[in-house]
Amino acid sequence: MIRRILVINFLKTLVLSFSVVALISCNGDSGKKSENQVPADTGTEVPVEMDSLSGKVAESIDSAGYTYILLEDKGEKVWVAVPEMQVSVGEEVVLKPGIEMVNFTSSTLNRTFERVILSPGSVSERGGQVGKDMKMPPGDLPMGMIKAPTGNGMGVSTPIDDDVKVEKATGQGAYTVAEIYEKKSGLCNNKVVVRGKVVKVLPKILGKNWIHLQDGTGDEKKGDYDLVVTSQDMPSVGDVVTVSGTLYTDKDFGAGYRYTVIVEEAGINM
Repeated sequence: MIRRILVINFLKTLVLSFSVVALISCNGDSGKKSENQVPADTGTEVPVEMDSLSGKVAESIDSAGYTYILLEDKGEKVWVAVPEMQVSVGEEVVLKPGIEMVNFTSSTLNRTFERVILSPGSVSERGGQVGKDMKMPPGDLPMGMIKAPTGNGMGVSTPIDDDVKVEKATGQGAYTVAEIYEKKSGLCNNKVVVRGKVVKVLPKILGKNWIHLQDGTGDEKKGDYDLVVTSQDMPSVGDVVTVSGTLYTDKDFGAGYRYTVIVEEAGINM
């Protein structure tokens, strides 16, 4: 079963690679690898769709509300991470389709898995079955970041901070957060400068830090008040920073995690 899944994944990836060549969209620089094609030597691999998983439980580990299952099928073994569920060694289980990560490090277990599949849980009625918006610990499983209610995509729900009032950056390419959303179609693939307060930081996910900025502009109902920025720089929550990076729209990282707007490859100045 597991071998068949790997073959299917390879074929799907091959087809996707050829399709991307013909696809023109504002979700990244066509001259660079997309976020869905991270090389394995970076220590992560972006999710790949697969069929359901079935096999016998060879080992299981519970940690921070999640269960890591070493699933064995026809002599092949693979680790699968699911929201906590009760399983016993030797038990036959069938798990929902998941996403695959390579050289994945679990901070709660202090362990790196050569390969692990992140699954929403069991296909049965028993414990462990969850909906599509399953939550996992930020900084541990990337899939733990659920869709924000604003529809801005990846990232735990970030409420609006009514106390934030940050003066707009100056110079060419400077915008407020609300202006970024308003003018996104004309700004895609362009350099932008935004000044705002750091309200959330999710470090070291897919090889970068994920920063949420707010500047006091935008509306909670419209969902244009919070801007996600990725960077190698690491500010702290509460810092007021000026961000300079490339704006992308409708950026899809797979597994349903999609951003209306996102600023990538950003430099951050205090």
